[in-house]
Amino acid sequence: MKHEVIEKNVNLMAVLIVIVISIGGLIEILPLMVSADATEPYEGVEPYPALQLAGRDIYVREGCYGCHSQQIRPFRSETERYGPYSVAGEFVYDRPFQFGSKRTGPDLARVGRRYSDDWHRIHMINPRDVVPESNMPAYPWLQDAMLDGDDIAARMRALQFLGDPYTDEQIAAAAESVAGKTEMDALIAYLQNLGIVRSAR
Repeated sequence: MKHEVIEKNVNLMAVLIVIVISIGGLIEILPLMVSADATEPYEGVEPYPALQLAGRDIYVREGCYGCHSQQIRPFRSETERYGPYSVAGEFVYDRPFQFGSKRTGPDLARVGRRYSDDWHRIHMINPRDVVPESNMPAYPWLQDAMLDGDDIAARMRALQFLGDPYTDEQIAAAAESVAGKTEMDALIAYLQNLGIVRSAR
């Protein structure tokens, strides 16, 4: 009888669905919010320096996460191909996370230092020059677009406000550290840093 009342009353059913989903969500999310494994940085993981932070912003802007994931799952097939599986402490300073859900291209979680800067540069300008069967689009304009140091310093200041441990000195030096650098330089610096802390262990 009670079940029939719920099924026939759309508003009541909607409220109960929201309550059940909310409780389930809290049960899943709250433990992660208080777990040190999820909120403390993995040993050796630090906030991105100015050039890498700029590169990460370019990675997000260009939608690279649409084809590349950055999360190695704890399965033998993944760890043998890509390296050590991903842990939450690696991504403490990532806003937003770049886990991705599709692998049109390979996972990039451990791509740091696997290839030279020149390889990455050629690959970005025309991917088929280094991987003939690649369907990745080219990004030649990145080699001509210059970075804005003041913009990067402002982003670092915002991240400092959110809790990233940037010092005032690091923020003050940001503009000078990226002076004369292109968006291509920044993206390559970001890629060369991916996963090197975990890969080295």
